[in-house]
Amino acid sequence: MRERGVLPVDYRTGDVAARVRELAPGGVDAVFDHVGGRGVVDSWRLLAPGGTLVSYGSASTRDDKGSKQWPVLKLLGRVWLWNVLPNGRRAYFFNVWAGRALAKNRFRSRLRADLTKVFAALQRGEVTAQIAARLPLTRIADALRLAESGTVAGKIVLTP
Repeated sequence: MRERGVLPVDYRTGDVAARVRELAPGGVDAVFDHVGGRGVVDSWRLLAPGGTLVSYGSASTRDDKGSKQWPVLKLLGRVWLWNVLPNGRRAYFFNVWAGRALAKNRFRSRLRADLTKVFAALQRGEVTAQIAARLPLTRIADALRLAESGTVAGKIVLTP
C-alpha cells in the first residue's frame, strides 16, 4: 500500500477516525465503508468538501432488537439527506443483493450490468488483485489461518 502512496491505518488499534483526521486534517476524498451501522456517520464526517462516501456493508446494521430493516432505512434516509446538503459531498449506498426477492428480472439485469463493468475494468488492467499466496484446496485450513493471521497483504487463492 505504501508503494502506491497510501498511508495504512490499522483498524485494530485505537480510534480509526481520529487517526485518519490526524493524517488528513482537511478530510479525505473518499471513504469506502464496508461495515455500515453507526460507523457510517463517522465515515461521512471524515470527508473533505467534494468527497464521496460509498457504503456497501451491513455487518453492523442490526439494531439492539435484532432488526436489520429499520437501520437500513435510516441509512438510506441519511444518504438522501447528505446528498441534498450544499457541501459538495456525496454519499452512496450499494447492496449487490438489494431487490433480488422483489424484482428478480431487474435484479439480474442490474447485476449483469455491474459485473460487465467490473470485468471490463479487469480486462483493461484498471482493477487488479494483489495475491499473497496460492495454496491447493487440500490446504484450506492453512489458507484460512493465513488469511486470519493479519500477516499477509493480499488475497489467499485456493487452487484445485
